Amino acid sequence: MIRVNWTERMNQLRNALFVLLLIAFSNNVWADEPATKSVYAAEDSLAPNQDKIVDAQKCIDGLVWTPSRFEVTCTDGKRVNYDKIVRYPSPVPSGDELNDLVAMEWYAVRDADGKIIKAPAILVVHESGSGMIVGRLFAQSLQSKGFHTFLIHLPHYGERRRGVDRPEVTQLVLTIRQAVADVRRGRDAIAALPEVNTQHIGVQGTSLGGFVVATSASLDSSFDSVFVMLAGGNIHEVINSGQKDAAKVRELLAVAGYTDEKLKALTSRIEPMRVAHRLNPKTTWLFSGEHDTVVPIENGIALAKAAKLDEQHHVRVLGNHYTAIAHFPAILDHLVESIHSLIDAKNTNAAE
Repeated sequence: MIRVNWTERMNQLRNALFVLLLIAFSNNVWADEPATKSVYAAEDSLAPNQDKIVDAQKCIDGLVWTPSRFEVTCTDGKRVNYDKIVRYPSPVPSGDELNDLVAMEWYAVRDADGKIIKAPAILVVHESGSGMIVGRLFAQSLQSKGFHTFLIHLPHYGERRRGVDRPEVTQLVLTIRQAVADVRRGRDAIAALPEVNTQHIGVQGTSLGGFVVATSASLDSSFDSVFVMLAGGNIHEVINSGQKDAAKVRELLAVAGYTDEKLKALTSRIEPMRVAHRLNPKTTWLFSGEHDTVVPIENGIALAKAAKLDEQHHVRVLGNHYTAIAHFPAILDHLVESIHSLIDAKNTNAAE
């Protein structure tokens, strides 16, 4: 468990909050330079191994798609806090043309002369908030540590949102299924960019994004590192017992008639517990809040056990779903050190 000097941590928290406010402000500032566009050819590398567990294989079959070639486009970022927008078609289209063109904000690593350089990459999957503030905080902070970061806009968020409304909550499973596929294809879209060092492409997700990452990274072993924040297993239990964000979802689903076994059946299609054993416990980390009332610690423990994560890979911090941000500096350092260790180990093995 991470324990901290709270005077020091509150100073770090104030700094993190300042960055959050800066991100929120800069997201509304438009760049004046004319956009340039680059196009790259990509191909799905999706290749899930057959699972001996019948239920797990059934889950995988309901999430995958037929691999194909696709096009990746890059245009200059419309806002000053990221460099480019990367777009590619969703492999699991919803029928909404705007939503089915996936968008990722690219926070690029540059040299002293401002030129984009070759570097490892991390795909960041944001939380449920429309501003994607925590996702952007991770993206910008990891960029400052030398990683190309790509903040994906989940279905019906950001560049993929039509108007002010999102789909009915009863479409939750279909939306998450599309998100799982978009994140997995996102790895191959990133790999198609010549500035990315494909030796290491990781993925990180927070809250809603953490649930998506836990399932998406279980499809196959495509991501070199996996970081799940404030998420867990047994989605139906989280919806049934969680407070705040989870409670809102519970109320809307109950109105639509989804409670108890009907709710469990609905969420089972995207349940990470069915496939978490497919995650690599040496390259996967889960971060849980001891006093989280949105995703209770019990759900984090359940996911950690299913993924066979040891104490070093299931990091439990003092705090809840929101105050866990106080640990952001320590969590960021943990991510960076873990990724560098994996890269060093891969280089050592290649040299031997």
